[in-house]
Amino acid sequence: MAPMSRSRPYHHGDLRAALLESAERTLREKGVASLSLRELARETGVSHAAPGRHFKDKQALLDALALTGYDRLARALEGADDPALPLQPRLTALARAYLAFAAGNAELLALMYARKHEPGAAEQMAAGVDRTVGFFERVIADAQRRGEIVEADPERLTLFTGAALHGIAGFTAGGMLEPAEALGMTDDLVHHLLHGLRPR
Repeated sequence: MAPMSRSRPYHHGDLRAALLESAERTLREKGVASLSLRELARETGVSHAAPGRHFKDKQALLDALALTGYDRLARALEGADDPALPLQPRLTALARAYLAFAAGNAELLALMYARKHEPGAAEQMAAGVDRTVGFFERVIADAQRRGEIVEADPERLTLFTGAALHGIAGFTAGGMLEPAEALGMTDDLVHHLLHGLRPR
């Protein structure tokens, strides 16, 4: 039998990127429980030991996937934002970007919000949260400075906003809402967040 190093050469170009791509595909199709470094090595065509140079264990792989998700979501929010807009259309565009990401990346979003992470990844995770959740907080604080919404703790207002968005995302992930239906209610969601439910 040929040695593993011959049948599955270690060199794979950007092996880390290839492993993450394969891992995300497995996450999407089979769930987090099906992820393993050994299986990823087999699928990527490298030795079983090769992934260990990039991820010391499964949790390190999961953290890297979560960071990938934060980066992708941050870029989606940045691309959707227009600081010159009044709050309602600005927040509506951001909410739509968030829900579109959530609809297409439900398993990844759940991984991003998981509480278990390697201690060494804490700083990077905090930076990911700041670029995404913190993005909404800065928009809300900006609206407060403009006098568009009430003076209150922006972190708390962001929590309320995030709870509404993530609730819709959760309904979509669970099959209670179709993605198109969730995106279609974004205008109403933001309107009710800003104006409440009482008749005017």
